Amino acid sequence: MYCLTVFSIALTLSIVPSGTEALSEGECEVCVSFLGRFYQSLKDNNAEFNSAVIEKELVKTCKDAKGKENRLCYYMGATSDAATKIINEVSKPLSYHVPVEKVCEKLKKKDSQICELKYDKQVDLSSVDLKKMKVKDLKKVLEEWGETCKGCVEKSDFIRKIDELMPKYAPTAAKARTEL
Repeated sequence: MYCLTVFSIALTLSIVPSGTEALSEGECEVCVSFLGRFYQSLKDNNAEFNSAVIEKELVKTCKDAKGKENRLCYYMGATSDAATKIINEVSKPLSYHVPVEKVCEKLKKKDSQICELKYDKQVDLSSVDLKKMKVKDLKKVLEEWGETCKGCVEKSDFIRKIDELMPKYAPTAAKARTEL
């Protein structure tokens, strides 16, 4: 009798799926951050919480997404050039106010690349020595600002452009640099 009970418990545990694995700290950072801001914007704008409206708003939001967030939109199928379309895996749960962490967990099961996206580390422009940075990193700063450096050939050209635009895009860093 004892063996039969142990066997039935073991069988039950093997058949019944265990709870979904929760995201670890910092995992899916782009997904959680982007969808968190998106969900909050829906609430702030008193949007109707149904799948169709949420999908439409997500596609609209993704048009302006840059960098890693644009890549997330691509993976979800919210960009015009996306190969797959799992946008309903976002819109339906959000319409029921499911926490974005849970939505990202579900997306991770569909496409693990979604949770591999990480934000690039931000450069502290107030203290960094631009002359010691690589040209690639200088270009990345300009790209984050949505700017380009036409005609820039030398490293000094990129540094000059960043110094010129810093008051517009990073005013506190520009102020800190002038006080040095």
